[in-house]
Amino acid sequence: MRTATHQRRSAAHILLEALLEQGIEYIFGNLGTDHVPLIEELARWHQEDRASPQVVLCPHENTAVHMAGGYAAATGRGQAVAVHVDVGTANAASAMHNLFRARLPVLLMAGRAPFSSYNELLGGRDTYVHFIQEPFDQGSLVRPYVKWEYTLPAGEITKEVIARACSVMHSDSMGPAYLMLPREILASECDYARARPYSPGRHSAVKRSGVVREVVENVARRLVAANEPLLVTAYAGRQTSTPGLIDRLAQLAGVRVCEFNTVHLNISRDSPCFGGYQPSQFAETADFGLLVDVDVPWVPKTTRVNPDAFWVQIDVDAIKQNLPMWNFATDLRIEGDSAEWLTALIDAVQGLATPAFTARAARRVEKMATMRAEHIRVIAEMARHPGVPGALNPHYICAALGRAINIEDVVINEAIRNAPVVFEQIHRTRPGTLLGLSGGGLGYSGGMALGYKLAQRHRRVLHVVGDGSFYFGNPSSLYAVSRQYGLPIFSIVLDNGGWAAVKEATLRMYPDGDARRSNVFQSELAPDPNFARIAEAAGAYGEQLIEPDEVEPAIVRCLTALDRGRSAVLHVRVAHL
Repeated sequence: MRTATHQRRSAAHILLEALLEQGIEYIFGNLGTDHVPLIEELARWHQEDRASPQVVLCPHENTAVHMAGGYAAATGRGQAVAVHVDVGTANAASAMHNLFRARLPVLLMAGRAPFSSYNELLGGRDTYVHFIQEPFDQGSLVRPYVKWEYTLPAGEITKEVIARACSVMHSDSMGPAYLMLPREILASECDYARARPYSPGRHSAVKRSGVVREVVENVARRLVAANEPLLVTAYAGRQTSTPGLIDRLAQLAGVRVCEFNTVHLNISRDSPCFGGYQPSQFAETADFGLLVDVDVPWVPKTTRVNPDAFWVQIDVDAIKQNLPMWNFATDLRIEGDSAEWLTALIDAVQGLATPAFTARAARRVEKMATMRAEHIRVIAEMARHPGVPGALNPHYICAALGRAINIEDVVINEAIRNAPVVFEQIHRTRPGTLLGLSGGGLGYSGGMALGYKLAQRHRRVLHVVGDGSFYFGNPSSLYAVSRQYGLPIFSIVLDNGGWAAVKEATLRMYPDGDARRSNVFQSELAPDPNFARIAEAAGAYGEQLIEPDEVEPAIVRCLTALDRGRSAVLHVRVAHL
């Protein structure tokens, strides 16, 4: 309902209305002196018993942005994050990098330091930091990681600005937006009648759509003629319908499916066509390939690709517009919705299928099933021995964890050095039950777990991290938010004493170098921390796991605490890096 034309409202009031109108339910973040008009408006709305976006206070921006990311991953809907001027933006940058690479929508709203000094305007400078928190180019702190950036110039157009931000961040390919809010503008009183509504229905996101029949039929003919077809993917499973389509196409046409740097579960691990996480071993013999929603299908330096193979790329972002270089050769690039194109491709292949093709495809599926069964046997053998006290076997730990959790539990993998172990040993089959890291900013999985739990409270959410990633994840902030908002998560820390990835990278580049000879890799962290105590300080359940015979009982104790509403941290001492 519109109010009388003479009524005046602050820009902060109009901002809250605009967020609600665009379907934003939460504002994650920590507020500062730049948000005072917003704080005042929220208090007034509370007194009036008026519904507003729920503020989820997070002691660190890394927690806030990743919570918004986890919520978006679970629902497909972007939420808002409020941070404090340039310093809060800087703290948010690593998380924004991750969400940008994961193609997750979020509206990062940062205050701007006041610009008036002599009481000319309400909200002007009234403390020391207001003078030193105004950089020349605040937006540059996150500009590489956003699709859209703007500074609110006047309260009257707030709804238009928020509508634009939301439509851009939800358009394909999705990603973050950044809005700066000067304090004087937020405090300014506006003619409410001029704050026109901008309905989401008339300012909607733009989605990739449409299948070209001639193109999909050409792809189908090449696939039907192939002898060694290969499909490589990473994030097609962001749409929960896609894993089933990939499996259906794979079993129909005898296509081996591999993931590289898994971001979502893209095919059930029960599928006979799942070929694992190293497509490079099959690229040399593949005569037809599909790259479906994948940024990096393999490492060219260590991969030989059949020069005669025909490669088709189907991707929501086929040109990789935000990567300065992308050097993977493809013969046909299709930018579109992978679920739509896979559905059309399945129909086209069925239309071309002959008894001879069906028999050939079935033989390939049978062969892949045999290879998959042998691989599972090998993986199980790697998990047979628990290790020794203080140097437990990560395979054994993850296999026990996989047996203990339910089919609908969500696993977020940030184990870095042990990430392949997590993927192999924790068997996932359902869409939406597995997430990996698409960016390079460590410390993401805890906040993502909280956001996922907020969106789907009925599900258990656990994340597996290395000790280095655990430090980066700002755990004191993480478990404080978990306790304050009743969002229990299960953290499994595989502690190898440092950054094994750094050591291994050094050895790859300098296999016979001085670092190897001296065994000094600048990667060992402080000895013998007790991460369980960090959990306990915030009211969570914490436990160190050192003894092999305590593995399964410890996991049960942690899950019991989780099911009773407490976060749990299991600090596992694994073999040293």
